[in-house]
Amino acid sequence: MKKWLLVFWFCFPFGLQAQTTLLFLGDSLSAGFGVDPEEGYVALVDKNLQDKGLKIKVINGSISGSTTASAAGRIRWYLKSKPDYLFLALGANDGLRGRPVGEIKQDLALAIELAQKAGVKVLLAGMQMPKNLGAQYTEDFAKLYPDLAQKAKLPLLPFLLKGVGGHPDLNQPDGIHPNPKGHVLIAQLVTDFLILHLQKPYGP
Repeated sequence: MKKWLLVFWFCFPFGLQAQTTLLFLGDSLSAGFGVDPEEGYVALVDKNLQDKGLKIKVINGSISGSTTASAAGRIRWYLKSKPDYLFLALGANDGLRGRPVGEIKQDLALAIELAQKAGVKVLLAGMQMPKNLGAQYTEDFAKLYPDLAQKAKLPLLPFLLKGVGGHPDLNQPDGIHPNPKGHVLIAQLVTDFLILHLQKPYGP
């Protein structure tokens, strides 16, 4: 019996501890644009975590159309809810608008710094841009998330839309926003990432 309890503690530490608050801060991808509220990946991640018996309160602070320029202000607001973890998934709208990569990086770095100074552990979701924005821009954009993660010592999910982006059958007619099937795949990707990094010492 003691051995079984030890295994349970190792695999599902939050099942036996106080509730942990996890804040998602993103744009329309995380807000679930174009699908029913319960079909968005954040809602599905919440359900996945609850099904595993984890005492994690999920707050979705994502807003469609938002850019990294709003990240710092939004984090200051959501610090009132005292999150333990922040899943930061911003930058897609900036990239699609061709905003300078240096400005995007600066915005995200400030948001990360504010969260970390408040004792919030940050988990970073990376984005990628289509090649039609130019090879140099696409390359520079792809590098900004690993660079931020390395500098701030953050766990990084390399690409939020892995296996979904660029697949017509997994996206809405606009070719940008996932459909319900796409959100299911994203939810599994994010759930696996969270379980991995919420159960080990914080860091990359």
